[in-house]
Amino acid sequence: ERGELPIRMYAMVGGESVERLATELPRYRVVGHANHFLTVRSIKRSVDGALGSRSAWLLEPYTDAPDSTGLVLDSLETIERTAELALKHGYQLNTHAIGDRANREVLDLYERVQRGRDGPALRWRIEHAQHLHPTDVPRFAKLGVLASVQGIHASSDGPWVPKRLGEPRAGERTYVWRSLIDSGARINNGTDVPVEDIDPLASFRASVTREMANGQRFHPEQSMTREEALASYTRNNAYAAFEEDLKGSLAPGRLADFVVLDRDILRVPDAELAAARVLHTVLAGRVVYSRAPAAR
Repeated sequence: ERGELPIRMYAMVGGESVERLATELPRYRVVGHANHFLTVRSIKRSVDGALGSRSAWLLEPYTDAPDSTGLVLDSLETIERTAELALKHGYQLNTHAIGDRANREVLDLYERVQRGRDGPALRWRIEHAQHLHPTDVPRFAKLGVLASVQGIHASSDGPWVPKRLGEPRAGERTYVWRSLIDSGARINNGTDVPVEDIDPLASFRASVTREMANGQRFHPEQSMTREEALASYTRNNAYAAFEEDLKGSLAPGRLADFVVLDRDILRVPDAELAAARVLHTVLAGRVVYSRAPAAR
């Protein structure tokens, strides 16, 4: 309210028991507070861990740990009870799911809880949606579930994912953005701070090239186009926060939050994307950052 928050926050309620959520959700809810600088209208749950630690919940064992299929963090019962509370109190539910078993279980749960309701209108999300069995890919569009991905993971994780999962499983199921988009799913994009650096330009580049540090590309057939990657960071992110009438596009009546880049990232060669820099950042129509001129 004093104008001291320098970025707009779309926060998720996390780490609380179902019992506490049942009593506190009405009090927590805040939408568009202080000229749209703070919104709290979603709940975060985590069904599994991560591929790197072999804690993502898989349908089949890890190739490099054949006695393990990962683990479960929040129980399915807890997530289902949370989903029912989300419906009751008008909250979005966003569930961390990385492994193919985790994603299938969450999709099953969402479908079960949403029965009789307009699933797409709820805009429930799966955070990461990293490793998907092919039969589950079309279910995102069918149920209206948003795939909340992090493009940068394909570049940073690509060198070791085949060791964890083996081929062809790694290529057929991991970071399958092209398959999701072609099936009609809506993807929103991020950086997963602090696991990755908070650099949306690096994540944009990874989304369209999937290029790893060694110069090779991790299954580039699953890449997004430049336009799709830009939409995933702008219009689709706004939609994922129920804010498409405020953000995500340059139009009269929007909040006028945007950046000016030093090159056209939709048209420059792939090799130039890594050199793209922000010249100016505009927040609510006011310039809040300008890059210092290069020394001559």
